[in-house]
Amino acid sequence: MKKTILDYTLKVRVPLTIFVVAISFIITFYVSREERDGVGYQPEQPIHYSHKLHAGKMGIDCQYCHTGVTKERHALIPSVNICMNCHTVARKDRPEIIKLREYYESGKLLPWKRVHKVPEYAYFNHSVHVNKGIDCESCHGNIREMEVVKQVKSFTMNACLDCHREPQKYLPYLSEVKEGPKYCAACHR
Repeated sequence: MKKTILDYTLKVRVPLTIFVVAISFIITFYVSREERDGVGYQPEQPIHYSHKLHAGKMGIDCQYCHTGVTKERHALIPSVNICMNCHTVARKDRPEIIKLREYYESGKLLPWKRVHKVPEYAYFNHSVHVNKGIDCESCHGNIREMEVVKQVKSFTMNACLDCHREPQKYLPYLSEVKEGPKYCAACHR
Protein backbone atom coordinates (compact mmCIF):
# COMPACT_ATOMS: atom_id res chain seq x y z
CA MET A 1 0.00 0.00 0.00
CA LYS A 2 2.75 2.46 0.95
CA LYS A 3 4.65 1.64 -2.21
CA THR A 4 1.68 2.49 -4.43
CA ILE A 5 1.18 5.85 -2.67
CA LEU A 6 4.87 6.63 -3.14
CA ASP A 7 4.71 5.52 -6.78
CA TYR A 8 1.61 7.66 -7.37
CA THR A 9 3.29 10.68 -5.73
CA LEU A 10 6.48 10.30 -7.75
CA LYS A 11 4.77 9.52 -11.05
CA VAL A 12 1.80 11.88 -10.89
CA ARG A 13 1.85 14.48 -8.11
CA VAL A 14 5.46 15.67 -8.40
CA PRO A 15 5.42 16.09 -12.20
CA LEU A 16 1.98 17.74 -12.04
CA THR A 17 3.18 20.15 -9.34
CA ILE A 18 6.32 20.99 -11.33
CA PHE A 19 4.20 21.52 -14.45
CA VAL A 20 1.75 23.86 -12.65
CA VAL A 21 4.61 25.85 -11.09
CA ALA A 22 6.41 26.17 -14.44
CA ILE A 23 3.27 27.24 -16.32
CA SER A 24 2.40 29.75 -13.55
CA PHE A 25 5.91 31.22 -13.74
CA ILE A 26 5.84 31.49 -17.53
CA ILE A 27 2.40 33.13 -17.62
CA THR A 28 3.31 35.55 -14.82
CA PHE A 29 6.60 36.39 -16.51
CA TYR A 30 4.97 37.35 -19.82
CA VAL A 31 1.85 39.01 -18.40
CA SER A 32 3.86 41.23 -16.04
CA ARG A 33 6.65 42.04 -18.50
CA GLU A 34 5.47 45.55 -19.36
CA GLU A 35 5.08 46.41 -15.70
CA ARG A 36 8.55 45.05 -14.86
CA ASP A 37 10.16 46.87 -17.77
CA GLY A 38 8.30 50.10 -16.98
CA VAL A 39 6.74 50.22 -20.45
CA GLY A 40 3.44 52.09 -20.26
CA TYR A 41 4.27 53.80 -16.97
CA GLN A 42 2.51 57.17 -17.00
CA PRO A 43 2.18 58.75 -13.56
CA GLU A 44 -0.19 61.62 -12.88
CA GLN A 45 1.86 64.79 -12.50
CA PRO A 46 1.14 67.64 -10.07
CA ILE A 47 0.73 70.04 -12.98
CA HIS A 48 -0.60 69.11 -16.39
CA TYR A 49 2.23 69.76 -18.83
CA SER A 50 1.90 69.09 -22.54
CA HIS A 51 5.10 67.96 -24.23
CA LYS A 52 3.07 67.85 -27.46
CA LEU A 53 2.52 71.61 -27.17
CA HIS A 54 5.92 72.68 -25.82
CA ALA A 55 8.36 70.29 -27.56
CA GLY A 56 6.14 69.53 -30.55
CA LYS A 57 4.09 72.51 -31.67
CA MET A 58 6.36 75.19 -30.18
CA GLY A 59 9.59 73.31 -30.99
CA ILE A 60 11.28 73.94 -27.63
CA ASP A 61 14.44 71.85 -27.46
CA CYS A 62 14.54 69.15 -24.75
CA GLN A 63 17.75 70.65 -23.38
CA TYR A 64 16.09 73.99 -22.61
CA CYS A 65 14.06 72.43 -19.81
CA HIS A 66 16.12 69.31 -19.06
CA THR A 67 19.35 71.13 -18.38
CA GLY A 68 22.68 69.49 -17.86
CA VAL A 69 22.29 66.61 -20.31
CA THR A 70 25.44 67.63 -22.19
CA LYS A 71 27.54 67.88 -19.02
CA GLU A 72 25.94 65.71 -16.37
CA ARG A 73 25.18 62.07 -15.83
CA HIS A 74 21.50 62.83 -15.21
CA ALA A 75 18.98 64.84 -17.20
CA LEU A 76 17.46 67.11 -14.62
CA ILE A 77 13.75 67.39 -14.12
CA PRO A 78 12.93 71.07 -14.70
CA SER A 79 12.66 73.42 -11.75
CA VAL A 80 9.82 75.90 -11.48
CA ASN A 81 12.28 78.69 -12.35
CA ILE A 82 12.71 77.28 -15.85
CA CYS A 83 8.95 77.19 -16.41
CA MET A 84 8.61 80.74 -15.12
CA ASN A 85 11.14 82.01 -17.67
CA CYS A 86 8.19 82.06 -20.07
CA HIS A 87 5.18 81.91 -17.80
CA THR A 88 5.79 85.17 -15.98
CA VAL A 89 4.47 86.61 -19.25
CA ALA A 90 2.81 83.85 -21.28
CA ARG A 91 -0.66 82.50 -20.39
CA LYS A 92 -0.48 83.68 -16.77
CA ASP A 93 -4.24 83.32 -16.23
CA ARG A 94 -4.50 79.59 -17.01
CA PRO A 95 -5.34 77.33 -14.02
CA GLU A 96 -2.20 75.16 -14.40
CA ILE A 97 0.02 78.24 -14.70
CA ILE A 98 -1.60 79.71 -11.58
CA LYS A 99 -0.68 76.48 -9.70
CA LEU A 100 2.82 76.75 -11.14
CA ARG A 101 3.13 80.36 -9.97
CA GLU A 102 2.02 79.33 -6.45
CA TYR A 103 4.91 76.86 -6.29
CA TYR A 104 7.26 79.53 -7.60
CA GLU A 105 6.18 82.23 -5.16
CA SER A 106 6.23 79.88 -2.16
CA GLY A 107 9.70 78.60 -3.06
CA LYS A 108 8.47 75.00 -2.94
CA LEU A 109 9.87 72.36 -5.22
CA LEU A 110 7.39 71.02 -7.71
CA PRO A 111 6.96 67.30 -6.94
CA TRP A 112 7.28 65.97 -10.49
CA LYS A 113 7.15 62.20 -10.71
CA ARG A 114 10.01 60.67 -12.64
CA VAL A 115 8.82 58.70 -15.66
CA HIS A 116 12.03 57.23 -17.12
CA LYS A 117 14.37 55.56 -14.66
CA VAL A 118 17.32 53.26 -15.08
CA PRO A 119 17.62 50.76 -12.20
CA GLU A 120 19.81 51.96 -9.33
CA TYR A 121 22.31 49.15 -9.81
CA ALA A 122 23.06 50.31 -13.37
CA TYR A 123 25.21 53.31 -14.31
CA PHE A 124 23.97 55.48 -17.16
CA ASN A 125 25.43 58.78 -18.34
CA HIS A 126 23.16 61.06 -20.39
CA SER A 127 26.00 63.37 -21.43
CA VAL A 128 27.96 60.59 -23.14
CA HIS A 129 24.94 59.64 -25.24
CA VAL A 130 23.79 63.21 -26.01
CA ASN A 131 27.31 64.32 -26.96
CA LYS A 132 27.57 61.38 -29.39
CA GLY A 133 24.52 62.82 -31.20
CA ILE A 134 21.95 60.32 -29.97
CA ASP A 135 18.48 61.88 -30.08
CA CYS A 136 16.32 61.83 -26.96
CA GLU A 137 13.60 60.01 -28.92
CA SER A 138 15.86 56.99 -29.42
CA CYS A 139 15.27 56.02 -25.78
CA HIS A 140 12.30 58.13 -24.68
CA GLY A 141 10.06 57.72 -27.72
CA ASN A 142 8.41 60.49 -29.71
CA ILE A 143 7.95 62.92 -26.82
CA ARG A 144 6.94 65.66 -29.27
CA GLU A 145 3.68 63.77 -29.90
CA MET A 146 2.87 62.95 -26.26
CA GLU A 147 0.32 65.02 -24.44
CA VAL A 148 1.31 63.21 -21.25
CA VAL A 149 4.71 61.51 -21.15
CA LYS A 150 4.86 57.78 -20.66
CA GLN A 151 7.60 55.22 -20.94
CA VAL A 152 7.35 53.58 -24.34
CA LYS A 153 10.65 51.73 -24.48
CA SER A 154 12.19 49.23 -22.13
CA PHE A 155 15.13 50.32 -19.98
CA THR A 156 16.43 46.81 -19.44
CA MET A 157 19.94 45.51 -19.85
CA ASN A 158 18.91 43.71 -23.05
CA ALA A 159 17.52 46.91 -24.57
CA CYS A 160 20.77 48.77 -23.86
CA LEU A 161 22.95 45.90 -25.07
CA ASP A 162 20.93 45.57 -28.27
CA CYS A 163 21.73 49.19 -29.11
CA HIS A 164 25.37 48.87 -28.01
CA ARG A 165 25.80 45.79 -30.21
CA GLU A 166 23.97 47.09 -33.30
CA PRO A 167 23.90 50.89 -33.09
CA GLN A 168 23.34 51.28 -36.85
CA LYS A 169 20.04 49.40 -36.51
CA TYR A 170 18.76 51.55 -33.62
CA LEU A 171 20.39 54.87 -34.56
CA PRO A 172 20.13 54.97 -38.36
CA TYR A 173 20.23 58.78 -38.40
CA LEU A 174 23.89 58.77 -37.27
CA SER A 175 26.24 58.33 -40.21
CA GLU A 176 29.19 57.17 -38.13
CA VAL A 177 28.42 55.43 -34.89
CA LYS A 178 30.58 52.95 -33.04
CA GLU A 179 29.42 50.08 -30.92
CA GLY A 180 29.00 50.91 -27.25
CA PRO A 181 30.76 49.07 -24.45
CA LYS A 182 29.47 45.60 -23.73
CA TYR A 183 31.55 44.64 -20.71
CA CYS A 184 29.83 44.40 -17.32
CA ALA A 185 31.78 47.16 -15.54
CA ALA A 186 30.62 49.78 -18.07
CA CYS A 187 27.20 49.83 -16.44
CA HIS A 188 27.60 47.90 -13.20
CA ARG A 189 29.96 49.96 -11.09
